[in-house]
Amino acid sequence: AKPRYRLRLWSPPCGCLASQAMSKLEMIVKQRRLDVAEAKTRVAAEALRARVAAAAPPNDFAAVLSKSGPMALLAEMKRASPSKGDIAPHTDAAQQGLTYALAGACTISVLTEPSWFKGSLDDLARVRAALVAGGLGEEVCVLRKDFIVDEYQLLEARAHGADTALLIVAALSAAELSSLMAFSRSLGMEPLVEAANEGEMRVALDAGARVIGVNNRNLHTFEVDMTTTSRCAALVPSGSSVRLLALSGVATRSDVTALADVGACGVLVGESLMRADSPAGLARELLGLPPPRALCKVCGVRDAETAAAAAKAGADLIGVILAPSKRQVSVGEAAAIVAAVREARPRPKGWALPRFPQRAAPAP
Repeated sequence: AKPRYRLRLWSPPCGCLASQAMSKLEMIVKQRRLDVAEAKTRVAAEALRARVAAAAPPNDFAAVLSKSGPMALLAEMKRASPSKGDIAPHTDAAQQGLTYALAGACTISVLTEPSWFKGSLDDLARVRAALVAGGLGEEVCVLRKDFIVDEYQLLEARAHGADTALLIVAALSAAELSSLMAFSRSLGMEPLVEAANEGEMRVALDAGARVIGVNNRNLHTFEVDMTTTSRCAALVPSGSSVRLLALSGVATRSDVTALADVGACGVLVGESLMRADSPAGLARELLGLPPPRALCKVCGVRDAETAAAAAKAGADLIGVILAPSKRQVSVGEAAAIVAAVREARPRPKGWALPRFPQRAAPAP
């Protein structure tokens, strides 16, 4: 019998061997172009435009960076990467994003590339929804971090709640970069333009980028060189209003201060935060903030008088036991305890319990 052959135009990264002549960036960009073509067959651009028109206006990314000085923190939701493999594959995007924001991050960067980074547009939407539910929707920006090569992806970003989107100089021609920057701004999103060397920095500046992120990681080899930021920063004209961010390789407060010394006004941190035992603690450390104070919980409270006394004394949490126990209280007694605490410590105006949107069901 004759052998049978099956032709595959492009294989996803898992289980395939790419040509050595093709860099990792080129592999990813090639796949994303195929992904975009497929996405357009499922959701028309007109449908995305309708969602954008009905959505609240995006936050001003550049203004948020300015208000977050002297150093802004862009904290990243990243489950995996081509260079490190799985980092935190089961992390809930909404909870992680809200944790970052409450710790002081001014922008939540969300990886939406599915094959190498295990992200999704659902992650983006859920982070935006969690920020809104937590009362931070107008204070914290959401960045779509992806390999954007088409206006359609910018429509997707805005339709799913992004305030800004990443445009990578190395993945685009000068004409494509200028066109995508203009389209992003037409949607109200000031883009984050990424450069990874001096040549790309000049391209970003010539294109009129207002926010430039210097990637200390070479996207062709994925090697990190922390001096890249200082070399690119030297090209920013004196007195320029360009905001310079440092991307990749940041893990400690000393990294942040060193980057501030060479002209960066913010840092984007992903892997270190995703691997941290306490992402909130590391975020505060990177920002030079003191650790949050310890919380005090009084457990097993059985009556309203004790609950009120604990609240007035400064307790942060009060516990009651509804399950069978020596300290079990009835529903009525629990309601009286809650009322006593509310009277002793009224909630601030506008307070709301954060609600995490449900994760979308996997496609069949």
